[in-house]
Amino acid sequence: MTSEQLNGHVKEMPVPDVHYEEVKIPVPWGHISGKWWGPKAKQPIITLHGWQDNSGTFDTLAPLLRDRGISLLCIDLPGHGFSSHLPPGQFYYLFWDGVHFLRRIVKFFNYQKITLLGHSLGGGISFLYAAIYPEEVDRYISIDIASPSVFPVEFLKELQPKHIDTIFKYENLKPHQQPRYDYEEMVDLVFSAHKGSLTRESAQIMLRRGMVPDSSKPNCYTLTRDPRLKVSLLASFSKDQVLEYASRIRCKVLNIRAIPGYPFDSQLYEQVLNCIANNAELTRVEVLGTHHLHLNDPESIVDHVYNFLTA
Repeated sequence: MTSEQLNGHVKEMPVPDVHYEEVKIPVPWGHISGKWWGPKAKQPIITLHGWQDNSGTFDTLAPLLRDRGISLLCIDLPGHGFSSHLPPGQFYYLFWDGVHFLRRIVKFFNYQKITLLGHSLGGGISFLYAAIYPEEVDRYISIDIASPSVFPVEFLKELQPKHIDTIFKYENLKPHQQPRYDYEEMVDLVFSAHKGSLTRESAQIMLRRGMVPDSSKPNCYTLTRDPRLKVSLLASFSKDQVLEYASRIRCKVLNIRAIPGYPFDSQLYEQVLNCIANNAELTRVEVLGTHHLHLNDPESIVDHVYNFLTA
């Protein structure tokens, strides 16, 4: 079954709503970009996308929520979309980076208590933030992830030295050495890289912030994301760490599990959610779709999200 069939997209996807405001949040190394959907006078839900994606991942869900009176601030994590890359010589540490970046955003707007909506990596970041700052998170929604990823030590000990050495290669890439693609090649690249999780229409939506025209070659584009993101698994978590953090969460939690979704360790997924439920108010739903069901078929989850946010 294709992602189009699984997510109900046998017809052409409508053109996404573009009624939002671009936001730039200053940080010491540049800026964090975002898209504000809904009234600025209302504190927004902060949304966090997945690894190597961008805020465009919420371009189909956000307007549905906005039209129901919900404001959202959909950010591009640093190194993604239109946000600044980290300075030369710096590494990305995925989940912990996200907590740091999110904290900066909260401090910038002086929010006292927040609500989060995260997909994949963004859901893992929301989990950690809620565990570290339990009194400052009212609720969070996690789409197709329960916690930060846990990898076996045997896997990491082989991977980490390769990643460190590869970082040196990426940071020495000159602008003219960056891969260039025409538009159809770029769509093919993103579509195939997600291995059936995205429809082609969703890949095109993601590319609105995922590529920029190449000034040196007409009708060609380069990716906006930092290539160093490919080698960002230097920091990882053990099972015991994840379960300990899960036990510290006190806010309301909605976990949306895509079926079949991403092939997580189902036993650990259950353990994490059960641990959260011991101390927090957990709501669980399962929805037919791929890992990117929120982008491919937002109607399948919008009622769950809205009802949770307004309960």
